[in-house]
Amino acid sequence: MTSPCGFLAQTLRSEARIYRATLAATGASYAQSNVELFGILDAAYTHVTGNGVSADKMTTSSNASSQLGFRGIEDIGSGIKGGFWLEAGLNNDSGAGAATNTNNQVSGKAPAAAGGQGLTFNRRSTVSVGGSFGELRMGRDYTPQFWNLTAYDPFGTNGVGTNAMMAGAFGSNVGTGGTKVRASNSFTYLYNHGFNATAVAGQNGFHAMAQYFLGENSSNIALPAGKNDGNGYGIRVGYNAGPLTIAVANGKTTLVNGTLNEEVTNVGGSYDLGVAKLMAQYSEDKYGTSKFNGYLLAATVPAGPGFIRASYSDYKAKTDSVGEVGKFAVGYVYNLSTRTALYGTYATVSNKNGSKVGIDFTVTPAAVNGSGSGFDLGIKHSF
Repeated sequence: MTSPCGFLAQTLRSEARIYRATLAATGASYAQSNVELFGILDAAYTHVTGNGVSADKMTTSSNASSQLGFRGIEDIGSGIKGGFWLEAGLNNDSGAGAATNTNNQVSGKAPAAAGGQGLTFNRRSTVSVGGSFGELRMGRDYTPQFWNLTAYDPFGTNGVGTNAMMAGAFGSNVGTGGTKVRASNSFTYLYNHGFNATAVAGQNGFHAMAQYFLGENSSNIALPAGKNDGNGYGIRVGYNAGPLTIAVANGKTTLVNGTLNEEVTNVGGSYDLGVAKLMAQYSEDKYGTSKFNGYLLAATVPAGPGFIRASYSDYKAKTDSVGEVGKFAVGYVYNLSTRTALYGTYATVSNKNGSKVGIDFTVTPAAVNGSGSGFDLGIKHSF
């Protein structure tokens, strides 16, 4: 007599044979997902000075953003693919995870208790489907308007070399919202980009990225907030041809019941001469009734087993008396291998017309109309 366990095993084997036969009869096939673990660890010794104050610290992401991620692609068939991307920011100088913003508003970025943040997939958390028509993503993702600032910055908006336009209204991180770099609850369409890839450059020829995101407020939310707060959009279109790449972007977020709308419009481009790669940016920002503009001129130059990078950027108020900040940065990246690099960056910042931006935007060692300086010395490893 067959035991209950033996009977169950026989039943499962029989069901499996029937399932495989059914798939063979219908011609259906399902490719196994290609799942990849990836990441970057970047740590640096950083020294900043200004207004008679100095600070020494270990920082993270001074050359490239520290991260831990998982991504995968499934070939569904008939030219259709499915994909996912989970990317968590890491503060590897302390072991803490990076914070996120759940609704693109101040209420969505309340800080956790020290050591209690945990690991969040704040950098990107998307699921997508795509084909010859392009790619549709849903989740937390980068904003189109951010890509010009990072794609055409030789320092990649990291470390003391980050361009002055990232100060965003002189340190307010672009008004009171949270969509300067990324947006939660977003729907994104990409045309002529690598499937489930980053959106930084696009592929040869014309490429585009369009995004709409939600603040997820109810219609009866109490003032001063409004039901559309945290809602917004972004669009970026560009063209790549050999050594030339250029793109223009615009993005807008609604806040404070529509009385403080944050809007960013920028254009960026680069041209690779072989002996050097030239880069340039220009930006027009609006925060409510305040207007700002900025620009960057930069270059990278291959040198030995690495490259030199240098930039000058400027950001100033057009309608207010907030002032103007200028920033110069120069650095060198020494590639020990394809995965490991040593780097050093030196930067200075100068303020006028009432501004007081510090060298790294997160501390304010600069006095009103004062100056500051700083440097990073670090190690980056990717896997």
